[in-house]
Amino acid sequence: MPELTRRRALTAAAALAAAAGTQALLAPGVSAAGHSHEGSLEPFDEVYKGRRIQGRPDGMNGMAGMKGMGGGDQHGHGAGYAVFVDGVELHVMRNADGSWISVVSHYDPVATPLAAARAAVDELQGAALLPFPAN
Repeated sequence: MPELTRRRALTAAAALAAAAGTQALLAPGVSAAGHSHEGSLEPFDEVYKGRRIQGRPDGMNGMAGMKGMGGGDQHGHGAGYAVFVDGVELHVMRNADGSWISVVSHYDPVATPLAAARAAVDELQGAALLPFPAN
């Protein structure tokens, strides 16, 4: 059996760290690029706490049941994604770090537009979302 040297110990530690990093990247719900499938900006349509929340990429047509879906965010802040609470557009914005904020929960960044819609419903506490005036 070869003698344990500092070089071999450091090599083994580096190999273990690399293997642990690979496992973290390939964990369930995470792609090989390290991005969560929940953050993949897929369309969603669900009822959350009695409120209908919907989201879709801005360029997608034909999602039935969404009222007032004209051009979506006119200023590009939503990174090409539109979110609605009970048919009223919730203005969302993607931050430089990839997190999302909305006009309702501006100081509480979240990971996805779906999480932004849920946070807005939580913050509204049953109140209606009023349309945000365009400039």
